[in-house]
Amino acid sequence: MTFIYRALIAIALIVGFATLHSGTASAGDPQIEEAQRQGVIGERIDGYLGVVSGNVDPALLRKLNEINNKRRALYEQTAERTGTTIAQVARVTGEKQVSNAAPGEYVMGADGVWVRK
Repeated sequence: MTFIYRALIAIALIVGFATLHSGTASAGDPQIEEAQRQGVIGERIDGYLGVVSGNVDPALLRKLNEINNKRRALYEQTAERTGTTIAQVARVTGEKQVSNAAPGEYVMGADGVWVRK
């Protein structure tokens, strides 16, 4: 197998596995989903949730950190399975999460700036 072929297979696995599992790392938590709708938190291009601005309720911040920790664990598993790095898995997943964010939600691009979709 050529290097390019293996790299393409790894990327496909990363996108499929990480997107499937990172979505479940936050799906179903009404407090997180409401905070996203209100623009308090948003998806970052690096594959994690972040605080958009202002003071965040400590309970919400704990949930956000729990979700990010779960995501990191999934990224680590995916990286091990695909022979890539955690950063690569997180980035590919982050791009997908940003792309899938609902209109009106905030997302952070590669420039580090929050924008409303």
